[in-house]
Amino acid sequence: MTREVLVTGGGTGIGYAIAAAFAAEGDKVTITGRRESVLTEAAALLGARPVVFDAGDSSAVEAALPELPDRVDVLVNNAGGNTDFLRDDNTDLATLDTAWTANFRANVFTAALVTAGLRDRFADRGRIITIGSIAAHTGAGSYGWAKAALEAWNADIARVLGPRAITANVVAPGLIVDTEFFHGKLTDERRDRLVANTMNKREGRPEDVAQAVLFLASRGAGHITGQVLHVNGGAFGAG
Repeated sequence: MTREVLVTGGGTGIGYAIAAAFAAEGDKVTITGRRESVLTEAAALLGARPVVFDAGDSSAVEAALPELPDRVDVLVNNAGGNTDFLRDDNTDLATLDTAWTANFRANVFTAALVTAGLRDRFADRGRIITIGSIAAHTGAGSYGWAKAALEAWNADIARVLGPRAITANVVAPGLIVDTEFFHGKLTDERRDRLVANTMNKREGRPEDVAQAVLFLASRGAGHITGQVLHVNGGAFGAG
């Protein structure tokens, strides 16, 4: 049976690679995002259906629900990113409040709101896969805290939906190139340092994450739930 797959933040980078991997499997794919032109172009290339909305805004999610699939076999919560890259460093308390709130909304609210909105549409034996980060364990200011919070949220979702044989897992990438994540702020020095921290001495690619997501979405992964799968070349735990 053809699966109904929904990928948030599916217009570029990791989200696009994930959507492409499911499309190649013959699944029916819906991608979401905030930028209409980017999303429409990506959907045309993928043969996917675009639905434009801000996954971190509860009103926007509510308004978009009629456009989303009536049945969801696989949900990939990919929308997010480190909003600190869009701000200047500042230790003023009001500025920090704004920065922390932005990262939680971009990374935790996006997953929690979309998942809650679709809860009654998940097929039995469905799959929920959320994109986390190595930063949940290595630290990266409010971005790391938000990704750590996602892991706790994921454990709760896995427990609540487990009786329906629905699994919920996190895929946590390390350095992944060919994305918009760093907003042009990744220096050669930092890239080299991050690669040096890996065991296989290479940078990650969006396709590496996509293949991990495909596995967790597979029938064979039905007894894996509430877990975090690290995709970082061994950088986490390398010592």
